[in-house]
Amino acid sequence: MTDNQPPPLVDYNLFDTDRVLVEGLRREGAAAFEERTREVGALAGKPEWIERGFEANRFPPELRTRDRFGFPLDEVHYHPSWHELMKKATSWGLHASSWREPHDGAHVARAAQFYLWSQVEAGHGCPISMTHAAIPALRVQPGVAALWEPKLLALGYEPALAPLAEKRSALCGMAMTERQGGSDVRANTMRAEPLGVDGEYALSGEKWFCSAPMCDAFLTLAQAPGGLSCFLLPRMLPNGEKNAISIVRLKDKLGNRSNASSEIALDGAFALLVGEEGRGVQTIIEMVNHTRLDCMVGSAALMRQAVAQATHHARYRNAFGAALAAQPLMQNVLADLALESEAATTFMLRVSRACDLAPVDAHEAHVKRLGTALGKYWICKRAPAHVAEALECLGGNGYVEESVMPRLYRESPLNSIWEGAGNVNALDVLRALRHTDSVDAYLREIEPLKERRDTILAMLRDEGLERNARRAVETMTLVWQGSLLLRHAPQAVAEAFVASRLQGDWGRAFGTLPAAVACGEILERATPR
Repeated sequence: MTDNQPPPLVDYNLFDTDRVLVEGLRREGAAAFEERTREVGALAGKPEWIERGFEANRFPPELRTRDRFGFPLDEVHYHPSWHELMKKATSWGLHASSWREPHDGAHVARAAQFYLWSQVEAGHGCPISMTHAAIPALRVQPGVAALWEPKLLALGYEPALAPLAEKRSALCGMAMTERQGGSDVRANTMRAEPLGVDGEYALSGEKWFCSAPMCDAFLTLAQAPGGLSCFLLPRMLPNGEKNAISIVRLKDKLGNRSNASSEIALDGAFALLVGEEGRGVQTIIEMVNHTRLDCMVGSAALMRQAVAQATHHARYRNAFGAALAAQPLMQNVLADLALESEAATTFMLRVSRACDLAPVDAHEAHVKRLGTALGKYWICKRAPAHVAEALECLGGNGYVEESVMPRLYRESPLNSIWEGAGNVNALDVLRALRHTDSVDAYLREIEPLKERRDTILAMLRDEGLERNARRAVETMTLVWQGSLLLRHAPQAVAEAFVASRLQGDWGRAFGTLPAAVACGEILERATPR
């Protein structure tokens, strides 16, 4: 340490130093994947990979609409660090491992690895997440799945555009949103005209958001003669020509700077029907649910990295004659942040476990459905305030770009917006709860806090439930998180979470834990060493 400046947090294993993740991986059935997860964690802490994360954001993607002779290009060029991050992610199968190796714990392991690698750089996780989520949607249409799934499941990364037959691997993006509708996809106006060959259509219109426009294909929604339908839209045609897709512009975003989000226009673009005409939302919803889970995983990752940076800084930084980490008020702040992070990580691992078990267990299917909607709302909603407080722990050092904290802060609102903002997900919880079995599954999950049962049931019976949906979702998630911590976390962690989040002994900002909380024990668990 020089001049009271903490050393950079590098050369550490993000997995081994995250006790919550290590315990959760083993508990939720993914112990067989521990060594591979440790490998991801080791590389994520290396300075050269951390620097690649900075570079991918310092040099954002550029749209090149035409070549030097004036011919259309419609290509996005990325910094080499983006490609290196993508190569590593796909070499581990973060885009496909749940489906490549459908063993017990595969979804948990993949979520844990995605959580670790996202802490290096979150933006490149977008095409990784969408490719992973596209597989179950494509399986609705066996013919399309047979054509595309082997390439989407393949390890490796080939950024160059080429016909599918010439590629060993491929990535899939998504283009659902339109300018006039936003989350109301049934208001979409893009047209899909049958081409006379079964399952082949021509798509025309514009999409307001197309995520990762250099992917090899996109799942999209368009109005076919039978109603709103789901389609697979390839970037390249089998004959080697580009499909009739034009990139209008790239979005200039608050965060997620390394990732290209675009507006696109289609002019009779070739596409393949996935599912039945008129059932587009039902077909694509499984992709949406898996990307929503990744939003939860990504927000938990942001919180964990924020806690790691803040606790590391406080351990080495001295003020007023003592290390920050030894001062009672700072301990209160850091312990509060650590509680929020642990609850988020524990919850996302539980829902990931439900993804593994849902095909063979009805209870777990309800846990997956309800837990995804609850976690997408609450964990993603908590991330911005959490990261802002962690940034403040570093003082001015956290506010400059040489610190990773500004990037984490700019990234933190995204997951609450992507795949449906707060109201959309709060109302989705209410839809899930229309099934009595979902309510029963929830009550079973909160058995350690069964005294909260009557309060929650009363909220769900309230005539003004839709207007108060956010309050209901918040309460349900906190009770579920508290129940998980009572089951699995050390006593100091569980009791502090329940006392602060559920018993009202908490202020309106982080750092207002009740006096009896064992802050030192919580911090020892959370600080990377």
